[in-house]
Amino acid sequence: MAANRQPATVDGDTGKVILTPARTPPIKLDTFRNLRDEMGRVYREARAGKIQTQDATRLVFVLDKLRDVLMAMDIEKRIEALEDRK
Repeated sequence: MAANRQPATVDGDTGKVILTPARTPPIKLDTFRNLRDEMGRVYREARAGKIQTQDATRLVFVLDKLRDVLMAMDIEKRIEALEDRK
């Protein structure tokens, strides 16, 4: 039946059907909670063997850098608020 069809393309040279991975919705990484949740998801996928541990390490490193940026932005906002009180 057509209900479970996955998008696919056909290789013009070989004629083989190549399944197209389903699109995942964008992940919001704009809060500490969202970053924490995403780190947890990456960890669980690595533990389950769904992704390589080297890839998980790289992904969590990038997520940690995003956390650093969010923290710096939060500190900057707080400093500006304190300066505006004067």
